[in-house]
Amino acid sequence: MRRGPGSGSGRATSTTPRRPRFWVDPRFALGLVLVVASIIGVSLVVAGSDRTIAVYAARAPLAVGDSLRAADLVETRVSLGVADKLYLTPERLPVEGLIVTRTVTAGELIPASAVGNQAGESVTSIVLDLRGRLSEGLTAGSIVDVWSAAPTEAGGFGPPSVLVGQAAIVRILEPAGLIQSDGAKPVEVLVPKDKVAVVLEAVANEEALSLIAVNSPIGG
Repeated sequence: MRRGPGSGSGRATSTTPRRPRFWVDPRFALGLVLVVASIIGVSLVVAGSDRTIAVYAARAPLAVGDSLRAADLVETRVSLGVADKLYLTPERLPVEGLIVTRTVTAGELIPASAVGNQAGESVTSIVLDLRGRLSEGLTAGSIVDVWSAAPTEAGGFGPPSVLVGQAAIVRILEPAGLIQSDGAKPVEVLVPKDKVAVVLEAVANEEALSLIAVNSPIGG
């Protein structure tokens, strides 16, 4: 007796192929996440470090009382991060300019605290003939104390004292003719306007005037 198709005691076999199961090691997944996070972190750090802004630097030494305009400055792009508000930027320089309130050296970035409004001008310049030589470290822009010693009846001079504190050197002048043969030079300094009278009185009384540096630079 002939058996029909599919009959019989044998088990039928399926011809459908099985799909392979996809298995991921959790340690591999964790490592992949850490690598991606590291790449993103480095990219953010690099992007942040490349962010620069335009700030002003001094083209030449600036002394207290100097008028400051864009022509006196050099625009420089630097990366300052959160410190960018501490410096003078093109947006913070008004058309009428500013007044320097603190000595700034050539090439130095202009701190916002070193400039003020024109209305705050309260200093004026006076040329002083100094007795003796000027210290080698003093240049235009140096902050100095002006000392004076009054002449005595017996000849010579009395004890010196500070006449003006925190004055700024504008420039050191070359002596004319045969004057200042002892090596001293006339120096133009900026002094507060409320100190002009005492300085002129000291000059008229032929007091011995000297300039003493308030501080010395740590580098040259």
